[in-house]
Amino acid sequence: MSDVFTTRVLNVSTGSTERVVDITGDCESFLREAAAGRDGLLNVFVPHATAGIAVLETGAGSDDDLLAALHTLLPADDRWQHRHGSPGHGRDHVLPALVPPHATLPVLGGRLELGTWQSVCLVDTNKDNPERKVRLSFLG
Repeated sequence: MSDVFTTRVLNVSTGSTERVVDITGDCESFLREAAAGRDGLLNVFVPHATAGIAVLETGAGSDDDLLAALHTLLPADDRWQHRHGSPGHGRDHVLPALVPPHATLPVLGGRLELGTWQSVCLVDTNKDNPERKVRLSFLG
């Protein structure tokens, strides 16, 4: 691959509970190598039908608030047409419509241009799939 476009896949263990996983450190580590001080864009993509990428504050309760809001909007019950997997799993397939499977973020001088309290997070409500892949791509 050229130095204009570089990509890498992260393997993220989310376990058997609903989780918001902060992957900001992984993104920064990737950019130290891939961006090498240049400006560009970081695309973060999760190639799964039941997970998403969010940019939000973590550690102050916002991650738990997001999961609580998703429970309100997408209850884990038997109302869903998509019925394989654990009870309520159909809602996991609706999640990417609300929490998209991607984010494109600015990179300036090789560093993510995030706000003070912003983090890049994998949002996974699917308790049946404990291992996720996240593709990081830098276009400089």
